[in-house]
Amino acid sequence: MDTILSIPINARLVLLFVLGACLGSAANLGIYRLAWNPRLIGPWSPPDRAVPRRRAWDRLPIVGWLGLRREVELHGQGFWIRPMLLELCCGLGLAVLYWWEVSVGGLLPSGVAPPFDRDLLAVLHLEFAAHTLLLTLMLVASMIDVDEKIIPDEITIPGTLLGLLMAAVWPQSLLPVKTAVNGLPTLDFLHLTSPNLWPAILNGAPQQEPLYLGLACWWLWCAALLPRSWYCRHGWFRAAQLCWARIVRERSSYRILRMAIMGSLAITVVWFHREAGWQGLLSALVGMAASGGLVWLVRIIGRATLGREAMGFGDVTLMAMIGTFLGWQSCLIVFFLAPFAGLAVGLLRLILLRDKEIPYGPFLCLAALALIVRWDGFWTSTEPVFALGWFVPLVMLGCLVLMTIMLGLWRLILSALR
Repeated sequence: MDTILSIPINARLVLLFVLGACLGSAANLGIYRLAWNPRLIGPWSPPDRAVPRRRAWDRLPIVGWLGLRREVELHGQGFWIRPMLLELCCGLGLAVLYWWEVSVGGLLPSGVAPPFDRDLLAVLHLEFAAHTLLLTLMLVASMIDVDEKIIPDEITIPGTLLGLLMAAVWPQSLLPVKTAVNGLPTLDFLHLTSPNLWPAILNGAPQQEPLYLGLACWWLWCAALLPRSWYCRHGWFRAAQLCWARIVRERSSYRILRMAIMGSLAITVVWFHREAGWQGLLSALVGMAASGGLVWLVRIIGRATLGREAMGFGDVTLMAMIGTFLGWQSCLIVFFLAPFAGLAVGLLRLILLRDKEIPYGPFLCLAALALIVRWDGFWTSTEPVFALGWFVPLVMLGCLVLMTIMLGLWRLILSALR
């Protein structure tokens, strides 16, 4: 930490611009490699046989795309513009994000202003690193969703695992909140029961109930990843038989089972040995299950009431990944923010392109970015709501019931108008 702080802030921002451009280059590589239809676009992909061998300067972020314009006949007119701008925006964005989070302390509660002591600066750097990782993963997922309307598990599964790891090892990387201990204000990370104090009943060993809760969230996520299909044409019993047969047949099911067992052992170790780490891990596990489960319920309700798929399962795994980094409280805010951007863009696409299929993942990511940048304002506005504790999930269930009724009525109206 002393080494980083010894570098002048302007030099740090320049270095972060270079690092951000390199992260943008890695994101471009992921966008084209992890897509359903991979394409050999970019300086770090093996070139097609129809084009000349790549040059050394082609591999430079941003400027390398200017040289790759010679491949326009293979990849299409202007193919290089978007990845070049993406790397430029990543460089600028990373520097601005560091200035906002670390230098200014833009995520900190009001009243906490620079200069910051060394311990707080270490926490701010951990938060910045976690958000950089999350934003990079969301960028790759969003661009693939825009291109192909699909979000690969190769992004969201490793991202979720990394989010859980960071929450267990560095719980201070979670979003900051102000709390009161013995009547004195103190800075804490966003945990499962924020803004209320962490109850003793959720502590680690020897309390067993929180371990069961964490393991239930973990196994729910693993079960959601299993390859399955559900066709009720011949009844629920037959649908369950076919679903189980596919799960047993697919090799990926056994990889997921091994991951579930190894993850359970890791969760148990953290529960037994790490007090603060257990608070961070349990908060991330509940954030993962609650956030993904919320979108999953909306997906099920939409399909049941509208008769067609309302949201892809990639949105479920994406929201679960976001929940591990930001917590269930933040994801509730993200869930209510995303439709505003989605509605505006969706109307434009419908009017200009006559396209009724809208990829929803990018709007979830935009809402998560807005929440991170303006965290203090969002938390200050919603903190009294989350202080109600378990009443909040009950309200959410009520909202889902109302949504089911509204979608059902909408389907009846559409049927009557045909």
